[in-house]
Amino acid sequence: MGGFFGAISRSNCVHDVFFGTDYHSHLGTRRGGLVFYDPKKGFQRQIHNIENTPFRTKFENDLAQMTGIAGVGCISDTDPQPLLVRSHLGLFAISTVGIINNAEELVEKTFSGPGHQFMSMSSGKVNSTELTAALINRCDNLVDGIHYAQEVIDGSCTILLLTPDSIIAARDKLGRLPVIVGKKTDSHCVCFESFACQKLGYDVCYSLGPGEILKVTADGTEQLAAPGDKMKICAFLWTYYGYPNSNYEGVNVEVMRYRNGEIMARDEEKNGTMPEMDYVAGVPDSGLPHAIGYSTQSHKPFARPFVKYTPTWARSFMPSNQELRNMIAEMKQIPVPELIQDKKLLLVDDSIVRGTQLRETVEFLYKSGAKEVHMRSACPPIMYGCKYLNFSRSNSEMELLARRIIQKLEGDEGQKHVAEYADGSTKRGQCMLEAICKEMGFDSLGYQSLDGLLEAIGLDRDKVCTYCWTGEE
Repeated sequence: MGGFFGAISRSNCVHDVFFGTDYHSHLGTRRGGLVFYDPKKGFQRQIHNIENTPFRTKFENDLAQMTGIAGVGCISDTDPQPLLVRSHLGLFAISTVGIINNAEELVEKTFSGPGHQFMSMSSGKVNSTELTAALINRCDNLVDGIHYAQEVIDGSCTILLLTPDSIIAARDKLGRLPVIVGKKTDSHCVCFESFACQKLGYDVCYSLGPGEILKVTADGTEQLAAPGDKMKICAFLWTYYGYPNSNYEGVNVEVMRYRNGEIMARDEEKNGTMPEMDYVAGVPDSGLPHAIGYSTQSHKPFARPFVKYTPTWARSFMPSNQELRNMIAEMKQIPVPELIQDKKLLLVDDSIVRGTQLRETVEFLYKSGAKEVHMRSACPPIMYGCKYLNFSRSNSEMELLARRIIQKLEGDEGQKHVAEYADGSTKRGQCMLEAICKEMGFDSLGYQSLDGLLEAIGLDRDKVCTYCWTGEE
């Protein structure tokens, strides 16, 4: 996915931007970037690959050479950024988070004539942030340009611009990601994660609405475009992506996860599907709070039958090579034999996407002596690859475990009944659960219902994006 942190101050803000960006490192794994503006030195920028080295380590040596009263940092799962752009609208830096599904179409339709060109990345694709900047520059001012870019982009686009006198923040037109503003003496910041503001001494003072554009200076904020009425914020911010300390639309991530686990257990008790177990456990790290909630409601003891060894491999998904990722994920799992041997375990994960690492986790538990392993997913079966952010992105929806199982069960005919398969109370839903258990080695499997997930989030369901489960925009 990705994230950004910007700050503007009456004094040097390099350290705030550096640490604020680092606090967004859980949102991306490929590129990190910093750009600062200093009235004497102008713009200074640095971009590094962070696939195998944390952001903080990569940029520590750059800080001594950078100064600025304003700056933007980003963590990107896609393109190198922030970019510096010189156009008829002036010189500015830009960072974006989102997906442009129609990038090739936009380049061909809008910029194929004489006098237009784009720098191609090694993959041959156009940098989506550069394309966004080019779309903005088609208009007479930045605000109209941002509106135009967000309107023609199929997908989502949240934008942060750094100019010599301000930061301009633009939330995606449907608010799929949060953008908040923090304030402290003579300084303001803009970011995704509320805890990053607070940890650096800022008080959260404002949350942008969907499509809202805000100009931020050291002294205050100015609304450049009012928010729209419709919002579709990503549910996975609470289920998986978001950091436990953060709040989105007034709902804390950790509290939501406890509540989500409680609702799962409540509904299982009601439906009579809760198995006998010795311990409830969570798949580290984001599965742990869901499991704590499940344990609390079910009155079954919570335990950690295995822990992750993280000093040298902080994130199992950091390497780009899938085989290496799987190997590292297995190496990180350290068992606690006393909590596994001859035990019946109920394991809660935040989600089940492709299932590769989860299968290996279950095999690892059985090899460590587990008597039974029951699996619970804290969200419904993922049936559609995300069109708006980078969660559950895939070359084919057949890479998704649930869709792959449906294809095995009924072939193309089954793909016409995805909604029925997603409902565990139906005959097709039961068949899918049984087939996944057989393939993955679970003793039982249960998914959180969509109603239960939305109840745990607590927002109006029309304001939450559930596309990856329902396929409905």
